Amino acid sequence: MAHESDIQERFGVALVGCGTIGGATATLLTRDADLLGRRMAPALALRHVVDVDFAHARQLGLDEALLTDNLDAALGDEEVGAVVELVGGTTVARKIVEQALRAGKHVVTANKALLAHHGAELYALARDRGVCIAFEASCAGGIPIVRALTDGLIANRIEALYGIVNGTCNHILTAMTWQDVSYADALAEAQRDGLAEADPTLDVSGTDSAHKLAILASLAFGRNVDFDAIPVTGIDELSLTDVVYGRELGYVVKLLAIAQQHDEGISLQVRPAFITQEHPLAWVAGPFNAVSVYGHATGHTMYYGRGAGGMPTASAIVADLAAVAMGTAPRTFAQLPIWPDRSPAARQLPPDAARMRYYLRVTALDRPGVLAQIAAVLGNRDISIYSVLQRESEYAAEPAPHVPVIITTNQAEEGKVRKALAEIDALDVIEPGSICIGIVDEHPEAP
Repeated sequence: MAHESDIQERFGVALVGCGTIGGATATLLTRDADLLGRRMAPALALRHVVDVDFAHARQLGLDEALLTDNLDAALGDEEVGAVVELVGGTTVARKIVEQALRAGKHVVTANKALLAHHGAELYALARDRGVCIAFEASCAGGIPIVRALTDGLIANRIEALYGIVNGTCNHILTAMTWQDVSYADALAEAQRDGLAEADPTLDVSGTDSAHKLAILASLAFGRNVDFDAIPVTGIDELSLTDVVYGRELGYVVKLLAIAQQHDEGISLQVRPAFITQEHPLAWVAGPFNAVSVYGHATGHTMYYGRGAGGMPTASAIVADLAAVAMGTAPRTFAQLPIWPDRSPAARQLPPDAARMRYYLRVTALDRPGVLAQIAAVLGNRDISIYSVLQRESEYAAEPAPHVPVIITTNQAEEGKVRKALAEIDALDVIEPGSICIGIVDEHPEAP
């Protein structure tokens, strides 16, 4: 039995779920216990690894005495101060988190879907039980973006946030942009390299990025964001043709999670978008993540690193455990009013209200007067043309007499652009199926 002095100097941890991330977290807590002990007090002590299958845990060589399938026993351990939930999903994981909170345990989680859908009610339950929820690992792997928003940038009115927060998509888009690889081939390569799931839908549809955007935007703006009201477009229908034409115009394509503060509300969206090759996010390559934040006092700050993977994510989890054990996370959770359960509902602007520049690809008959017809439709919708590119290309899939016409616009409302494209597609000189991709310029900094 542990002596009282030992108990006071150690903070017990129960880990639920021992997959890739759980195994990495357990490894950090055990293998690097001496390092952690030198860097913080009280020391973190892994007391339970709860799961139904321990093949991975045994492969890692974890102590058999830690392994249990009895969650109740782990929650009943008075020396356990925090439960790490790494089961994932929004059903079983939700029950585990609620059970841990009701048992008076702090919770650390990497579960972005759970927090995007049920965060406000879980935070309220934690507050009612006098404990906290810490979730740095949920949004960008090892990048400390949650801590930046709730600590380092607390003096700022956040004006905008732009994130590359899905490494699978960024890896695929990097291959398409710089290696001229089709979406299907880039995805297959990512799956072979272990950078994409066998079923990649959650990633490539943009849903994973939207989960993270909901969490980050709620903290950035101090508002309770409605996940279901976020417009989401993935990369799964992106054509190499447009990636190449965009590159010829000086752009690269990224899947961006975008949050912007406006006088009338906040604009949230996830979409593939073109950015200039000089944009700060343009050279974030492969599986890496990056988040640009614009504050009224700091201006632009950017957070870059590995957004997924066992050890980077485990690093964020252990940092949260340290903050919980030392009391900083509970104090922040108790005192800051920006958490969704304590914030008013966000006024989220409708998708049609978004304003940006646009890349349009129209397939038109190659004869005089067609461009004038297209320009007239755009002009009638208050959309001004910034540039036009019209030429045959090895990447143009359309045979003569139709040719691709690439148009970039000045800033315009999304709704007007969509209506204009529908009118253009209805012209008898146009093949339907015109393409529209947003263009995101560098965000202006506050004066």
